Amino acid sequence: GEPRVRAICNELIDDFIADGHCDAAARYTKHIPVRAIAHMLGIPEKDGDLFIKWIHQILELGIKNEDELMNGVREMTGYFVAHLEQRKLEPGDDLISQLLRAKGPGGQPLTDEHVLGSLRLLLIAGIDTTWSAIGSSLWHLAKTPADRERLIAEPALIPTAIEEFLRAYSPVTMAREVMKETTISGCPVKAGNMVLLSFPAANRDPAMFPDADKVVIDRKENRHAAFGLGIHRCVGSNLARMEMQVAIEEWLKRIPDFRLDPAGKVTWSEGTVRGPRQLPVLFGNNA
Repeated sequence: GEPRVRAICNELIDDFIADGHCDAAARYTKHIPVRAIAHMLGIPEKDGDLFIKWIHQILELGIKNEDELMNGVREMTGYFVAHLEQRKLEPGDDLISQLLRAKGPGGQPLTDEHVLGSLRLLLIAGIDTTWSAIGSSLWHLAKTPADRERLIAEPALIPTAIEEFLRAYSPVTMAREVMKETTISGCPVKAGNMVLLSFPAANRDPAMFPDADKVVIDRKENRHAAFGLGIHRCVGSNLARMEMQVAIEEWLKRIPDFRLDPAGKVTWSEGTVRGPRQLPVLFGNNA
């Protein structure tokens, strides 16, 4: 839960705060959701490095390389199968044990395949997305001192600011399959076509949001679509919000003054999830 996530953030900061600089993506944002989910699943947090490797294989390398994709999925499945067998012998109160106890339709226990699918989804959907969202928020604060100072002065505004960072820097773009032939804004689409639905574009729709292209950290009305809409809306949105809020709160408490390192280069991921993959910042005496 939240206390463990706060502790994770502080353990990470302990490792680099004395240096006066760090790559905030590689040293901070990347590890928070990985360790939080490992904690929830009751598996060793140090195995988080494996998760990072699999996610890289599946979501980034896998776009162009089928072998990498299959290897990542196979290794991940093997890892979780071993943990399932262990939980069947020694159940606990972790999420894997809870899934094994859960009842599906008709009161039947979930199949192993269903449990494995849920774990795969949790890992792939819950990690890359959240680390991207925390990274974009830190990137914004590193280059916008006025917003940073305001959040330090008014910490109660942080949840509102998080919603605005989600709107402005939505990390996820989703694809959907066209079910029947139709025309959208003059563009014909056929059944079986895949279409990319850009949540980031929807969130900058001037008909929906005044000053849609400006980041307004105290925006009151903010019905953004960063977590999707309808039946496929993100099931982990509350966990993601909590991790984002805690990550920004703990960083600002300990590193209130920071900026992008002009000698470094910010790089962003490609694919359906967008966020900083390198985020060099200066702080302390270097700020």
